[in-house]
Amino acid sequence: MKQVLRQTRSHLMGLFRQHGLFPRGDLGQNFLIDLNILESIVNAADLVPSDVVLEVGTGTGGLTLFLAARAGRVVSVEYDQNMYAFAREQIAAWNNVRLLNQDALKNKNQLAPEVLEAVDMALREQTAENLSTNIEPTIPAFKLVANLPYKVGTNVISNLVATELPWARMVVTLQWELGERLMAKPGTSEYSALTVWLQSQCNIQVLKKLPPSVFWPPPTVDSVVLRIDPAPERRALIKDRTFFHHMVRDLFSHRRKLLRGTLKNMYGRQLGGEWLTTLYRDLGFGENTRAEELSPVQLVALANRIHDDLAQVGSHEPAGTDGQENE
Repeated sequence: MKQVLRQTRSHLMGLFRQHGLFPRGDLGQNFLIDLNILESIVNAADLVPSDVVLEVGTGTGGLTLFLAARAGRVVSVEYDQNMYAFAREQIAAWNNVRLLNQDALKNKNQLAPEVLEAVDMALREQTAENLSTNIEPTIPAFKLVANLPYKVGTNVISNLVATELPWARMVVTLQWELGERLMAKPGTSEYSALTVWLQSQCNIQVLKKLPPSVFWPPPTVDSVVLRIDPAPERRALIKDRTFFHHMVRDLFSHRRKLLRGTLKNMYGRQLGGEWLTTLYRDLGFGENTRAEELSPVQLVALANRIHDDLAQVGSHEPAGTDGQENE
């Protein structure tokens, strides 16, 4: 079995000098050099040879090597051309890794088609291999395991949840403050459309808080390792995920305004004047309710009700027109 090259701080610094490279702060290039933490991330992903893994932010390939040693196939995405060339050298001996040199996102609200196609191909190839070699399970589990670049981390997670890909787990590192957003409670300053979108469909667990010292170069903030698992029973409660996603983003673009006024602006034209009174009575909302005070469960119920009401009047508009930016 091939041995995994263990990238320590001194090893990386020597390689960077040799290649004339410098970590780019503008791309959030802080490489995880604590080998125990790298191994704990891979262990938390519970990888087996029948799995397919997506990694966003290959960096120096340190985590990629651990993933390649455990999983059946790895699709790894690196935006920076210099890091792509560097990582390609590090993982050259591993033929189960496909390395892409591009942005993982098409835009803030979509994963890049090339990434989705590479994942789809890896899933099909791994399925065929599992069947031909009698590997169990024959259908591969698909997992995101990554030290996510800080500029795209939450967008990658959010947009993967938005796809129909059968993801089974995510184990990711993020800036601590971003992790707080994902775990936030209603009524807090960190509670956001992203929080609602993920908590309505996922179980999110903090595995470990990471100090700057476990990265090279060290960032200026703490980080966190999160485990995110799908919650199919909660996701099944959402009648139309696209509608729900748009509605929540629009509501939270006016999060501190009274919910009644925001809903009237968004849907009053289609649903008429008495609609809001009935809606508030049926859902038990108070007159001073704001979007940021509602739980994910309440927001799912609200979206389902509005979706049904719009269907009754023959409107197919997904949501209001205000909130077109991502979370």
